[in-house]
Amino acid sequence: MNCIIIEDQPPAQRILKKYIEDMGTLELMGTFSDPILAMEFLNNNGIDLIFLDIHLPRLTGLDLLKSLSKKPAIILTTAYSEYALESYELDVVDYLLKPFSFLRFVKAVGKVSVSVDSKTNEKPIIKSNPAKKEHFVKLGYDHVRIAFEDIMYIRADGDYCEIILMDKKYLSSEPMRKWMELLDGLHFIRIHKSYMVNITRIEKVSGNLITLVNGEQLPIGRAFKEDFSERFLK
Repeated sequence: MNCIIIEDQPPAQRILKKYIEDMGTLELMGTFSDPILAMEFLNNNGIDLIFLDIHLPRLTGLDLLKSLSKKPAIILTTAYSEYALESYELDVVDYLLKPFSFLRFVKAVGKVSVSVDSKTNEKPIIKSNPAKKEHFVKLGYDHVRIAFEDIMYIRADGDYCEIILMDKKYLSSEPMRKWMELLDGLHFIRIHKSYMVNITRIEKVSGNLITLVNGEQLPIGRAFKEDFSERFLK
């Protein structure tokens, strides 16, 4: 998905740019401090997603949103919670209250992907790695296709790996290092010597435990905790 940032504060711009770069599935098309210039850009370019601040010079983010005839997906970014109700009445995808973590950012963008899928019946394009969005796992004499976005987590089991989806699991003869190569740069991170997790499936982090959206809990290994915290909890 391509996106733009409409934000007048340089520190907030820097954080959003870093998160977009770390996400790997977004292409930043421009950053605007002036909402009027952003509107001119939107009138001449197709954009999938806008990260939109509410407090802007000359025109508020909500006023800009109301003025758009063709609305991309909108994720509002603001330090003020009192606008939440009004923003959802304008059909925004999510409302990020500053300061927000990378994990919260990823969850918001994940909602955009669901919205795109439901409207077009197409999968959002991962432009950073267009060649691989799925992998065929050998099961006996069959090969089963697994879409990377459907994977909840991967658990190493000796020389094999269990590939865990929401409603099923598969045993792959390929080791963890192979899956790390396949999923590098996507939504996955190694959290333990035995676990690799899809960060869009994380519900919360409590100490050394990750709780997934289906209620399952996975441990964060001591050797992996610092990297995980630096990337997703700050």
